[in-house]
Amino acid sequence: MKKLRITETVLRDGHQSLAATRMSTQDMIPILEKMDDIGYYSLECWGGATFDACLRFLDEDPWIRLREIKKRVKKTPLQMLLRGQNLLGYRHYADDVVECFVRKSISNGIDILRIFDALNDLRNLETAVEAAKKEGGHVQLAMAYTTGKAYTLDYWKKLASDMESMGADSICIKDMAGILLPRETGKLITALKETVSVPIQMHSHCTCGTAPIVYMEAVAAGCDGIDTAISPFAHGTSQPATEVMVEAFKGTCQDTELDQAALAEIADYFKPIRDRFLDEKIIDPKVMGVDFKGLLYQVPGGMLSNLVSQLKEQKAMDKYTEVLEEIPRVREDLGEPPLVTPSSQIVGTQAVLNILSGERYKLISKETRGILRGEYGKTAVPFNDEVVRKAIGDEKPITIRPADLLSPEMESLEKEIAGFKEKDEDVLSYALFPQVAPEYFKRREAKKAGLDPDKFDYKNKAYPI
Repeated sequence: MKKLRITETVLRDGHQSLAATRMSTQDMIPILEKMDDIGYYSLECWGGATFDACLRFLDEDPWIRLREIKKRVKKTPLQMLLRGQNLLGYRHYADDVVECFVRKSISNGIDILRIFDALNDLRNLETAVEAAKKEGGHVQLAMAYTTGKAYTLDYWKKLASDMESMGADSICIKDMAGILLPRETGKLITALKETVSVPIQMHSHCTCGTAPIVYMEAVAAGCDGIDTAISPFAHGTSQPATEVMVEAFKGTCQDTELDQAALAEIADYFKPIRDRFLDEKIIDPKVMGVDFKGLLYQVPGGMLSNLVSQLKEQKAMDKYTEVLEEIPRVREDLGEPPLVTPSSQIVGTQAVLNILSGERYKLISKETRGILRGEYGKTAVPFNDEVVRKAIGDEKPITIRPADLLSPEMESLEKEIAGFKEKDEDVLSYALFPQVAPEYFKRREAKKAGLDPDKFDYKNKAYPI
């Protein structure tokens, strides 16, 4: 009997998708030992937006969070999400930063690194993969799923084959917008299982409502594992509920063997936390339902909310439908990238500019020029030549791996935060979030001195008189 692998996402993607990543380490600690006893394949607990949220909103050190989780989770592998050469930030980092970050992630407790690139450009994964293999980490390479002219079964088979050749220990289908349809799922899984010998993991979101059916079809076709979230933080823009999927496969040849009574205890623990987030309006009830527009426009839930925010700021909500209709056109102009961080934000913002300015590409964002210049890597199909001319003129685009143009950074970063550095990990926090991390370091310094960080005058190292 083949036991289906369950990766529990409540400690990372579950609350990232529903509650803007606001769950604190203290919210997690009391339940970790019980979660460790469940028998999950892995606990996804780090990476994604957790790093940023810890520093920016929770006044926490993300490295301490990881160590606190590892202290209490002894049996279950800890998993993180890593954006390849982007790490957890919003630009490409030099190889020495990537190598150090991966090394420190593993030494602080990460066992499985799920690594992906927004454009599925495997050159942007090379350094992270080599570093993880060197440190003995499990490398799970993720393909950012999307649809379009280029994304045939042959495309996915070649991508999977190349990933296996790179050293992937397993491969994840990362359906971040929940747009993989049940009728396509069996074909995709079958094709991949015929192509590679490593395990296949399925990751989806319930944004469009089809994810639980997709999981059933995927497992029937031979998928080895699925991502789920315990029920209080499931569905909507999150993953299918753990308890539901466990019950769905109970008594079959893919029985997960997880105990529903134990899962009920986990769910009972997280319900009050979910309710608190609802009361505090951290969870918007809108993200808990189904939004079929994701299938029509390929727009992930987070991208939709960002779009609404931009239009409200411009007092242009009457243009919402026009912008949604413009998104697929911009995506096609920019080489049909999968819509995931950072490409989703770039495409969405450019669509807003195109509609609000009244002329397509009259205004072009810096990030759009960056994609067209090749700063983010190679797309699956060529760019629209006319848009390229408007954006960068006769400038020669980058065709090599973008990170090959970056000089080593660690030494200069060390110097920049010399006054605040307590450990090597601080340099990495600063590298990823150079505006946010120093504010955290200052607050940490005030607290160490027994001072109220909210009242302390950091510039003069004193309280106002």
